[in-house]
Amino acid sequence: MGAYLRKDTKNIKEDLKDVYKRFPRLLERRNQLGGTLSGGEQQMLAIGRALLSRPKLLLLDEPSLGLAPLIVKEIFVAIKEINEEGTTILFVEQNSRIALSTANRGYVMQTGEIVMSDTCKNLMENEEVKKAYLGC
Repeated sequence: MGAYLRKDTKNIKEDLKDVYKRFPRLLERRNQLGGTLSGGEQQMLAIGRALLSRPKLLLLDEPSLGLAPLIVKEIFVAIKEINEEGTTILFVEQNSRIALSTANRGYVMQTGEIVMSDTCKNLMENEEVKKAYLGC
């Protein structure tokens, strides 16, 4: 589905192999309908489908929402790897700790307004952020 609009059809199979390598669970369930997958598997499927279009920018909204901690870790490892491979990623995430440990830059929003922005390293060391968002 993610490769539907691609013109370079000869590379689609290779990209699909890369998605299965990144998310082996999808290979195991490749004949299963997407709606019958677990929440984490559906998130992997959504990311994998998006990657098949070879995006320059990947937008993710709450990639950890409702997922088990082990799956969240797996998703965020994949997000970091995808970014390191050259895809820019913009994600919105309420799990401040994992967001700041994954991203390069962070923006703190309150009631729809950006109230602070900096490198994630600096935000994690900021006393106000630690107290309000990291539980320190």
